[in-house]
Amino acid sequence: MRVADFDFDLPPELIAQFPAAERGGSRLLHVDAAGILADRIFRDLPSLLRPHDLLVMNDTRVIKARLFGTKDSGGKVELLVERVTSEFEALAFVRASHAPKPGSRIDLGDDVTIDVLARQDDLTQLRFAQPVLDVLDRIGRLPLPPYIEHAPTAQDEARYQTVYANAPGAVAAPTAGLHFDETMLDTLAAQGARTARVTLHVGAGTFQPVRVDDIAEHHMHSERYTIPQATVDAIAETRTRGGRVVAVGTTSLRALEAAARHGTLHAGSDETDIFITPGYRFRVVDALITNFHLPKSTLLMLVSAFSGVDVIRAAYAHAIRERYRFFSYGDAMFLERRPQ
Repeated sequence: MRVADFDFDLPPELIAQFPAAERGGSRLLHVDAAGILADRIFRDLPSLLRPHDLLVMNDTRVIKARLFGTKDSGGKVELLVERVTSEFEALAFVRASHAPKPGSRIDLGDDVTIDVLARQDDLTQLRFAQPVLDVLDRIGRLPLPPYIEHAPTAQDEARYQTVYANAPGAVAAPTAGLHFDETMLDTLAAQGARTARVTLHVGAGTFQPVRVDDIAEHHMHSERYTIPQATVDAIAETRTRGGRVVAVGTTSLRALEAAARHGTLHAGSDETDIFITPGYRFRVVDALITNFHLPKSTLLMLVSAFSGVDVIRAAYAHAIRERYRFFSYGDAMFLERRPQ
């Protein structure tokens, strides 16, 4: 398929610049396995779940990954940490008039310096004089997506993070989880719905455009994920009881499907560059909670694989007509997987 097959026209005013007043107040478009659409609100989610369903959530925590500094030459540089690779090292996208060369140093101020070690494709390997996460927490800025036009605020620091975030390492939020608040989690628990956790540290590659016409030629940035044994056991029990595995977000889905690529779901940690496109056969996930995605994006291709290209086209056209809010701070969808 071609990238153009996943394009659509979106009125700019439908790109959500701020979160809904309340997390659970977002709208929710229900798309069932037959492609039938129903307009709901996110608080309706418990009514869409069946006995013995299991919600799998990504507990990654967004780090303050954007940094600003000065090169040895005096030129300004902007860094977006893509991945923390060890206590003192990270890979980052670097923006500068002239890229800093290996062997040079960047001064971040506040007595923090970074040594430039090497280039790795479009990323730069950096070594921090102090622990990376400590530096980011102290002087980093929240890396809001490029389509959000305001500078990060205190509200963003609270709302561009799930209420169950635990493991620091993401540079973008697993946005489907942003709709859950403590009240929703309590309601689900009281209803008997079960939850499980995975961790996938979302990389900046999630916003990188597809630069080839034939999607088969696109290569994803790899991301680190962890599947606990407790989650594998919970999924096995869900299957035994006849329940569905409901992924909260495309990141949870990608972690689960990556860990089951060879047929059986395994616990553990690994890297994945899984690229899910129409024709993919899903092994783990039966339903998906997700936001609306960018035109021509890999995530739009993923949901098209999950529900069908024509179904997603119809759902997005409906969402635009009904003035749903799009992207990270926007509304959500509940997708039931089409038969395979």
